[in-house]
Amino acid sequence: MPPHSASHQDIDRLALGLVACLPALTRAFERHVDQHYPHPKPSDAQLTLLRYVETHGGTTVRDAAEAVRMKPNNVSALVTQLTEQGLLERRQDGADKRIARLHLTPVAQRRLGEVTQLMGEHAAQILRTMTDGELDALGSALGSLQSLREHLHTAR
Repeated sequence: MPPHSASHQDIDRLALGLVACLPALTRAFERHVDQHYPHPKPSDAQLTLLRYVETHGGTTVRDAAEAVRMKPNNVSALVTQLTEQGLLERRQDGADKRIARLHLTPVAQRRLGEVTQLMGEHAAQILRTMTDGELDALGSALGSLQSLREHLHTAR
């Protein structure tokens, strides 16, 4: 049993609030990027894969599929699309020539950096309009949200 004293009702209310709020936050950031990003925006699935490869360069299609919770054939199709767009490279594994390792191209690295910067600047602009109490609460919640992300990622 987890070490908390929250009631089932409180946990259910919190869960519903998170499920409603988090996608709305994501959509707000994505709309901002859509309006200010000068390049064609990759699909959400493509962005998910690019971000995973950014932090796990040299991953395989199978490992990436498992990590981002997609079917390997869908990730393989995304890799083909992103390779054709010049955003991903497949490099042959040094030890096993049958295995392809995924790496971002310099263009993809630059574009992901631009998207991250756009989102960060927008978030900072909005955060500057909030009260000290709201900022303190968000700062306190950030670690818990990161923990929630990890729990969600490891839950099967």
